[in-house]
Order: sequence, then C-alpha cells, then structure tokens
Amino acid sequence: MSAPATIRVLVRRLRGEAASADALPHYATEGAAGADLRACLPEGEAMILPPGGRAAVPTGLAVAVPEGFEMQVRPRSGLAARHGVTVLNAPGTVDSDYRGEVMVLLVNLGDEPFEIRNGDRIAQALFAPVTRAIFDLADTLDETSRGAGGFGSTGRR
Repeated sequence: MSAPATIRVLVRRLRGEAASADALPHYATEGAAGADLRACLPEGEAMILPPGGRAAVPTGLAVAVPEGFEMQVRPRSGLAARHGVTVLNAPGTVDSDYRGEVMVLLVNLGDEPFEIRNGDRIAQALFAPVTRAIFDLADTLDETSRGAGGFGSTGRR
C-alpha cells in the first residue's frame, strides 16, 4: 500500500484563541482523508445553535491553498449522526486565491439546541485537484438512453 499524496498548505493564525497546536487542522488517524477543523471562539464563550438554526463558525485560521487545488469543508459524520449538525453548503469550497478566515457554515437539523465551544471539532478539510471547463455553445447535444429524465427518473433503487 502506498502513502497518500501530500501538498504543503500554509496556515495563518488570526486570533489568540487559535494559538494552541490543536487549533491547526489535524488528521485524527493515519487513514483519515479529512483533517479536523476546530471552532475558534473567545475562551469561556459558546455559540448555541438552536434547532433549525445556522451560523458561520470561525476557525481563527486563514489558509493558502496551493494553486490547482481547492480545500473542501465537509461535515463530521459523528456530529451529523448524534446531533443532526452538519455543514449547510457541503462541501464548502475554499479557493486557492482566498486568504480570509475559514468559516464553517453549520446548520442544526436536530431537535435540541447544540452548543459549540472553543476548540470543538466542527468540520473536516479535504484537498482536491481542480479541473476547469471550457464551455462551448452547441445547437444540439448527443442523444442518450436517459435523455432529459432527472430527479428519480432512473428508478427507485
């Protein structure tokens, strides 16, 4: 088995709450595809996400994603399964030319308020190569067996 490919990503801490080594994105296991992102809130303060509520949660970090890549912000399965909390725009994309704070747009689809504290793992970051399309206008498109059928047109299974 070969080791996964790696890229170097520069990270800038924007506030003191992000000063601990734990604040940097971190892979929890050797086989993890995503690096955990943590909430960066003033010490002792919490955000309460009510049922149905959403909030942009700060990470206290800015990143320099290498050109030709994107950083995807994805939900953590444990938060979704246990609390109904997920990333609203999953996957969120951090482009290679963005240098502002990485924010995580969370939504609470659960039945109970959800508390977010400084240092809580709230999402995961994955890196993917970017392919850009060249769009050409066409008068017709090739025919397929599916045609224009969409939203469940290929069956229930």
